[in-house]
Amino acid sequence: MNKHNMTTEKGIPSNSRVLMLFGQLEKLNRESMLVDPEIARQITAKVLHLIQTQEKTRKEIMSKASSGMEVILATLENTQDLQTILNILYILNELLTVGGGRRIGVFVSKGGTGILLQLVIRASKESPPSEEFMLQLHSVLAKVGPKDRKFGVKARLNGALNVTVNLLKQNLQNHKLLLPCLLVLQVYSSNTVNAVSLGKNGVVELMFRIIGPYSKKNTSLLKVSLDTLGALLKSKTNAQRAVVHVPVLLYIYQDWHRNDTRHRHILIRKGILGCLKNITNIKLGRKAFIDADGMRILYNTSNECLPVRTLDPLINTSSLIMRKCFPKNRLPLSTIKSVFHHQLLRVPAGGPVAQLYNQPLGVDDVVDESDNNEDAEAENDTENEVEEKYRHAGNDDVETDINKLRPKETHSRPFEELKIYERFFMELSEDFQVFNFDNPKRGVTATPAAPKSHRPIIVPTAQALPLKTPTAAPLQGECPHPAPVPALGLDTINITKDQDGCGDHTHSRSHPGAGLEQELVQGLERVALDGAGPQGGGGGVNKHNRQPPILAGAVAARLGGEGEEMSAEDWAEEEESDEGAVLHVPDTALLLPLHDPDLYMEMVKSTRSVPQFSEVAYPDYFGHVAPTSREHILERVYGVQRTKIFQDIERLIHPNDILDKVVYDLDIQSCTVVDGGESLKFNSQFESGNLRKAVQVRKFEYDLVLNSDINSNHYHQWFYFEVSGMRVGAPYRFNIINCEKSNSQFNYGMQVLMYSVQEAISGRPRWVRTGTDICYYKNHFSRSSIAAGGQKGKSYYTMTFSMTFNHKDDVCYFAYHYPYTYTTLKMHLQKLEALRTPQTYLREDVLCETLGGNSCPLLTITAMPESTSNDQICQFRNRPLVFLSSRVHPGETNASWVMKGTLEFLMGSSPLAHSLREAYIFKIVPMLNPDGVVNGNHRCSLSGEDLNRQWQNPSPELHPTIYHTKSLLQYLAAIQRAPLVFCDYHGHSRKKNVFMYGCSLKETVWETNISATSCELHEDLGYRTLPKILSQMAPAFSMASCSFVVERSKEATARVVVWREIGVQRSYTMESTLCGCDQGKYKGLQIGTRELEEMGAQFCVALLRLKRLTSPLKLRNHAHLLDVESDLMETRCKVSSNPSTYLLEDEEASFMEEVDYSAESGDEPDTADNHLSESNNHRDSLT
Repeated sequence: MNKHNMTTEKGIPSNSRVLMLFGQLEKLNRESMLVDPEIARQITAKVLHLIQTQEKTRKEIMSKASSGMEVILATLENTQDLQTILNILYILNELLTVGGGRRIGVFVSKGGTGILLQLVIRASKESPPSEEFMLQLHSVLAKVGPKDRKFGVKARLNGALNVTVNLLKQNLQNHKLLLPCLLVLQVYSSNTVNAVSLGKNGVVELMFRIIGPYSKKNTSLLKVSLDTLGALLKSKTNAQRAVVHVPVLLYIYQDWHRNDTRHRHILIRKGILGCLKNITNIKLGRKAFIDADGMRILYNTSNECLPVRTLDPLINTSSLIMRKCFPKNRLPLSTIKSVFHHQLLRVPAGGPVAQLYNQPLGVDDVVDESDNNEDAEAENDTENEVEEKYRHAGNDDVETDINKLRPKETHSRPFEELKIYERFFMELSEDFQVFNFDNPKRGVTATPAAPKSHRPIIVPTAQALPLKTPTAAPLQGECPHPAPVPALGLDTINITKDQDGCGDHTHSRSHPGAGLEQELVQGLERVALDGAGPQGGGGGVNKHNRQPPILAGAVAARLGGEGEEMSAEDWAEEEESDEGAVLHVPDTALLLPLHDPDLYMEMVKSTRSVPQFSEVAYPDYFGHVAPTSREHILERVYGVQRTKIFQDIERLIHPNDILDKVVYDLDIQSCTVVDGGESLKFNSQFESGNLRKAVQVRKFEYDLVLNSDINSNHYHQWFYFEVSGMRVGAPYRFNIINCEKSNSQFNYGMQVLMYSVQEAISGRPRWVRTGTDICYYKNHFSRSSIAAGGQKGKSYYTMTFSMTFNHKDDVCYFAYHYPYTYTTLKMHLQKLEALRTPQTYLREDVLCETLGGNSCPLLTITAMPESTSNDQICQFRNRPLVFLSSRVHPGETNASWVMKGTLEFLMGSSPLAHSLREAYIFKIVPMLNPDGVVNGNHRCSLSGEDLNRQWQNPSPELHPTIYHTKSLLQYLAAIQRAPLVFCDYHGHSRKKNVFMYGCSLKETVWETNISATSCELHEDLGYRTLPKILSQMAPAFSMASCSFVVERSKEATARVVVWREIGVQRSYTMESTLCGCDQGKYKGLQIGTRELEEMGAQFCVALLRLKRLTSPLKLRNHAHLLDVESDLMETRCKVSSNPSTYLLEDEEASFMEEVDYSAESGDEPDTADNHLSESNNHRDSLT
C-alpha cells in the first residue's frame, strides 16, 4: 500500500503503529495469504490490542481518509484461518460498539454486510461450526443489521436466514450463543417476507419454547425473545399461528405483573403486551383474547398499575388492546339515515345521494358485518403529527394541470341567459332623480334606489313543494297520560317589557305545593310557537308530528321577579288567578341592539323546516351577550383519556352495572314517561337542533347519538340540544358516540358551549365554554361501509365531556359552537334596516327560494351619492364590487358571527364605515344554506350534498342558492364588473386562529414537480395583499396558517371556481377556528362571539387599506384616502397593542399522556401472503 492511501486526517500522525500494521496486512492480502497464516494472526492480534487499549487508534481506523476498514474487510474475505477471522470479528465488535450509527454506516457502505453473510454460509458448512466464531459473527451482524435497509433481503437471498434458524434450534440451552442469534433474527423479521418464511420454518413455536414465567435469570434473553416474537407476529400469517398461545401469554403477563413488585422488568412486561397487541390485530386473535378472559386480566392489572407513573407504557398498551378487542357494536339505531326525510323531485344521477335513494329495502346500513379488513389508522396524540400527515396527503391532491390553473377566457353562459340578474344590480343603473337630497330624511323613505325586494327567482322544485303553515294547536295534547297540562301559545306569554296576556289554567291539582319542581321543569322546557301544532302533511316525517310541549304557568311562579322562589300560598294564588304566565326576559337591549325577542318570535313563524319545528330554544329567544371575561383554552388533565376509556371497558366487564335506558328518541313517536326524576330530559326539536337519541348508561352517564344530515347517512358533528331535570353537583358524563372525524380540537383545549336559562333570567344570558375531562377518541361502534365510502372496518369516535350543574330545576342547552339560526339572521337583517341612515344605501333582495321554501337574502350595501350630478352618479356606479358569502356549511356557525360583525360595521356610523361604503359596493349573501341551518344539518343542504362542492356545475333544482349566486358573479363578469374581492366565510374544526385560503398559480406549481416556463407562471402577487393587511390588523389572524395552493379536491369550491371562471384574483375562503388562538393577542384563549364579530369588522377595515393600495398612484395621496390611512393606523395600534407572533406551523405541543387512541390496528392481508411488493406502503388520508 502506498503512503498516499494510508495518510490520515489532520492531527493524526501518518507513521502511527496501527497504520504500519495495516500496511503489512494489505501486503499479505496482495499475496493472497500464501505465506504462513501465523503472520496474519499476529498482525490482527496486535491491531486488536491497540484498539482495546487506545481510543485514538479506533478514531484513526474510522477516520474518513483512512482505508483501514477496506483492509480489514479484504482480510476477512480472503483469509481461511479461523483465528485470524476471530481476531477481525473481535476488532469489528470493538469498533462498532461505540461511535454510533456513523461507524456502522461506513462499514455497510464498504460492503461489510455481504462479507459477513458469506462468512455465515461458509461457517455452516463446517461440522460442527465453531461456537465462538458463530457467537462473534452474529454479534457483529446484530449491530450492523438495523442500519442496513437491505439486510433482510440480503440474508434471504444469500441463505443466511436458514443458517441462523438452524443454529438457534440446535442451541436452545446455550444462552450465550442464543442471545446474538435472537438479535439477528429480530432484524431478519423486520422484513415481511422473511417473517412469513421464518413462521413457516417453525420459529414462532420456537419462541414460545424460550419465553416463560417470571424468573430472575436470563432476563436479557427473555427481553430479546419477546421483541423477536413481536416482530414476527406483525405478519398476519404468524399471528394466526400464535392464536393458540394467547392464554399462555396472558398467564405469563400475570405472573410477571405479580412478581415484578419493584418494576425492574417493565420492558419484559411491555414485550408480552406487544405480542398480544400484534396477535389481536386479527379477528381470530381478538376472539381468543376474549375467550381467555383477557379483558378482565388486563383491566385488573392496569388498574393496579395506575398509582405508578412509570408504568404508563403498560397501561397505555393494555388500553389499546382492550379497546381493540372490545366487541364491535352497532349504533343503537334502526338506520343511520336521517330520521327526517325530504323527498327530492329530482335525484342526482350519481353519488352518495343517488346511492341512498337506490338502496334496496332491508339492507342493513348500520354496521358492516365483516370487520376483517380493518385499516390501520395511525393516530397520534400530538396535533402537529396529524397536521403533518394531512399536509403530506395534501401534496398528492395539489393540482398539476397548468390549464386548470389558468382563468378561463370564455364565459360558459350566453349573456341573454344572465340578463334576468340585472334587477339585482339596480345600483349600477340608478340615476336617483326622484331622491330628495335637500331633505334626506324624506328621501330615505321614498328612494327607489334602495327598496326591499321580495321577488325571488323561483326555482321549480321549491315552487312545487307545498308550503307548510302550522295549524292551531289544541289546548291539550294527545298524550295518553293523566293530568294533561294546557299549552300556552306565544300570544299568551307576558313579555314583561310591555304587555299582559291571558293563559288557560283550567286544570287543577290536588296539592298546589306538591310537584312544584316537576311543573317548573315542564314549564321551562321551551317556548311554544303560537298555534304551532303540526298535524301532518308532506315534507316532514309524519310520525314525528306531535303536539308541542308547553310553557306552563310554573315559569312565572318559580322565576318571577328576580328569580326568587314563591311560597306555596303564593303559588296557589297564582294558580287560581286568571292571569297567564309571565316570562321575565332579561333587558339586554343596550348590549344587543340587534336582538328583539318579540321580533324573533314573529320571524320564526315564517321559517320552514322539514320536521315542522313548533318550538323555540331559549338561547335563540333570549339572545347571547358575550362574557366579559376571557375563556382560556382548557389544559388537558393527565390521564383523562385513559380514565374515560377504562370506564367504557367496564361496560363489558361489569354489564350488570349498565342501565341501557333510552330516555330520548326521535325515531319513536311516544310521550315522555315520568320516571321520578332519575333521568335527565332531552330535547332537540327546535331550529338548528341536533340530537337523535339519548341512552342512559349509568346513573349520571349518557350516550348521545347525533342525527345525520337530511338525505344523507353521515356528517355527524354539529349538535345543539336541551337538557333538564338535572341534580345540582352531580358528576354527569355525556358521550357523543357517532362522531366521524379522526381528530378534533376537543383534544386540544376546546370546550363545548352551554346556555343556562336560570343564568339568563338572572341577567346573564350567554353561552359559556364549559365541560371538564374532555377528550375525543375512537370507540367500538362500527361504521357502515355504505356511509364510509365503501371502506370497511371504520369506527366512530366518541367526544366525551363531564359536567356538573349549578342550579336546581334549570334548563340548559349544549352546542358544538355558538348557535346562529336562520331566524336570527332574519331578525338581524330587519334590525339593521331600521338602523339605516340617509347616507347609507341598503337593499335587501330575495335571491331565490330554497328546496325547503325558505328565502335566501341578498344584500347590497354602499354609500348614497352626495348629489345627482353626473360626477357623483358616475362615481357611485363605478365603485369596485366586493362579494361576500357565508354559512354554506350549517355547522360552521362561527362564519355567521363573523358575517354579523361585517354587517354591523358596514351599517355603522363611524367615519371608517362611511369611507368603506364610499369605496365599494358590497353584494352579500349572508347565508348560502338556510335549509341546512334550519334543520340542524352539519354540512349539507336538503339535497344531501355539500353545496361548496357544487360550484362547477350547480343545479337550479338541487342547489338553487349556489346556482343563482354563481349566476350573479357570471353576470358581473359578463358586463366587465367582476368583483375586486370575493370572500366566502367558513369555520375550521382542526386548526386554530383565523386564516385564509387563496389561489395562486405559482405557489401551486411550486408544490409539485411539474415544469413550467417563467411566462406560464407570470402572476400578480396582489392575492397576498389582503391577508397581509389582516395579519397586521386583526389579532386573531395568522398569516402563517394561510395557503394559496389549489387542490384537485377543492376545484368545485367557491374560492377556486370564482378564481378560475369569474377571473377574480383575490378570491378567498376565510376560515375561523372553532377553538381558539395560539398566537398573538388572543394566544391561549378560546374564541368567542366578540372576537368573531371583531374579525368581521377587521375584515372591513382591511378592505379600506386595500382600497388605498390598489388605487392609481396619483390618487393614493388624495386627502380623503390619507385621512382614511390615518384612521387605519390608529385602529391598528389599538388592535395590535400586543403584537402577534406568527408560528411557522399552527400546531400543538405533545401531550404528556402518550395514548394512541386509535381503537384498531391493521388487519390488512400480508404483503408476503399475497406475493406483493415488499415496498408497498399504505397511507391513511385524513378526511
